[in-house]
Amino acid sequence: MSVPAAYLSIILIWSTTPLAIQWSASGNGFLFPVMARMAIGLAICVALLFIFRIRMPWHRAARTTYLAAGLGILSTMLCVYWGARYISSGLIALLFGLTPIFTSIAAAFWLNERNFSLSKILGTLLGLLGLVAIFGSGLSLGEHAVAGILVVLLAVVLQSLSLVWVKRIGATIPAMAVTSGALMLVAPALLLIWEIFDGTLPAHIAQRASWSIIYLGVFGSVLGFNFYFYVIKRMEAGQIALITLITPVCALLLGQLLNGEQIQTGIWLGAACVLLGLLTHQWQILSSGIRRVRA
Repeated sequence: MSVPAAYLSIILIWSTTPLAIQWSASGNGFLFPVMARMAIGLAICVALLFIFRIRMPWHRAARTTYLAAGLGILSTMLCVYWGARYISSGLIALLFGLTPIFTSIAAAFWLNERNFSLSKILGTLLGLLGLVAIFGSGLSLGEHAVAGILVVLLAVVLQSLSLVWVKRIGATIPAMAVTSGALMLVAPALLLIWEIFDGTLPAHIAQRASWSIIYLGVFGSVLGFNFYFYVIKRMEAGQIALITLITPVCALLLGQLLNGEQIQTGIWLGAACVLLGLLTHQWQILSSGIRRVRA
């Protein structure tokens, strides 16, 4: 695949994933859809390992990497699928747009990356201001909206910690091996959780929900992750950082267009603050990438 095609695929997948999560859980609870999604993803990963003859390393650093990635996926997915019952898909994408900010904070404490420039500090403060506006709007969105926002925000924090943990380990492992190793832990864990807390197969799964689960299993759990690692090795950091600015806006618009989601004024104001915060936080990386493109 060409690099531009992979880049656009990431934007498309990340923009549509929150909406697909909501559709997949329509009328079926939230444990069965996430379990089915990860089972499909694991089956595809195992098949791809066999087809492309990718060997999975099992040394200590590799096992720790699989554990770190797996715990991040497991905790993040449980939180997101639970929260998706109470807040819009666009709001989920907007909250996940804060991942670079939370990741940099975690890296400062865990990796000693204390490169807090003025732009990063201002970006973090703007992002937090956006969260305040979002929480304020959440009070009028529904009985459990604030809880949904808090749980999805917890998912963002857990994902950021997982990313920093994987980076701290520093193992040189193919992206497909990392994805497969993580899902080998996540899929059985979700099966056990579903068996304990639900254990009932849905009597009927709507067609849209079925296709959403398949889409998430194929694209959201396998291809999106591997495309991301593919472009990381081939594109400038500034170009990659643009993804976190584009996908929340696309997801908000898709939620309105395809799911009839009504976005309140406070949410749009919060979105503006969050996106401005991300732009400010990532300014050094973005400007560096722009200068290199011009050169």
